[in-house]
Amino acid sequence: MAYIVSTGIAKAPFEYHQKDIRPVVKNMFSEVFPDIERLLHVFENTHIDTRRFCIPLEHFSTSIDFRKKNQLYIQNAVRLGIEALQNCLNHVQLRLEDIHHLFFVSTTGLATPSIDARILNELHAHPHMKRTPIWGLGCAGGAAGLSRAIDYVQAHPDELAVVVAVELCGLTFQRNDMTKSNLVATSLFADGAAAVLVAGEQTGFRGKLKLKGTMSTLLKDSYDVMGWDFSDHGFHVIFSRDIPTIVKRELPGAVFELLQSYHLQTIDHFIIHPGGKKVLEAYAESLSIPSEKLSISERTLRENGNMSSSTVLFVLDSFLYNEAANKGDIALISALGPGFSSEMLLAEVV
Repeated sequence: MAYIVSTGIAKAPFEYHQKDIRPVVKNMFSEVFPDIERLLHVFENTHIDTRRFCIPLEHFSTSIDFRKKNQLYIQNAVRLGIEALQNCLNHVQLRLEDIHHLFFVSTTGLATPSIDARILNELHAHPHMKRTPIWGLGCAGGAAGLSRAIDYVQAHPDELAVVVAVELCGLTFQRNDMTKSNLVATSLFADGAAAVLVAGEQTGFRGKLKLKGTMSTLLKDSYDVMGWDFSDHGFHVIFSRDIPTIVKRELPGAVFELLQSYHLQTIDHFIIHPGGKKVLEAYAESLSIPSEKLSISERTLRENGNMSSSTVLFVLDSFLYNEAANKGDIALISALGPGFSSEMLLAEVV
């Protein structure tokens, strides 16, 4: 048995409205796309109001080399990761020395030693704390990291584990990449960090959610749906327009299989990674989800944009602290990512 005990979030320092970002993108892409005004309607279609970044907006108009951007990633990932972790622990008056295992999730920068090692050094952690960095799962990473932390505390029921997800999507932007995928990315992605504390049965810690089970799914030969391409300049986004169609085709069967595995029939709450407006619509259509049950995901997207792996944990944070739920209710935590893959968790309200 495992419990989700608390969450914590950290927001990047520079906040911008979509209407402020739109003219910057227009200026960058107008020479390449004669129909730029039509393409820029994507900014309104995202249903995003505000996004945050770790660097000021004017930096996106200049070319920053990969080495410099990665240095910025390391600096800001450590800072935001620490803030999210400390906020998570403060909710339950715990200290870092109470934690046995740290899972760190990210896909928007590179670091060896990994960011988790740097966080633990900054916080003067116990030298024998276990740590597991997870890289490359993109938007699915937050849910996947949570699943792996749950696996751990189920095997070690007297221990506590924490997941820290940090994504600085803004730093992956390529000033000279004049593709439509890159243009769409400028309307959608943002920066942020989140942390989740999970507890084994014997720790005595309980939270709002008790985990029932998890399921990972990998769609064969789907490398070109979502991910990164790499060049001398760094990360280039791969973002297929077929994602909503794939969600509608693949998701219902996977959810049905998950419910059947744990002898459940209904889902009361949906803690869904809002990859974008069309992805949420695909969830709603394929699973017949009433619009009000996706309100937390929609609000998270509207106020923050898509922060890759961190986003579903922002949704979880909002559910834990702001949403009413009845004992025994079943919640689905779900996120999609490169591979093409999905990670799903079933939890019971306690």
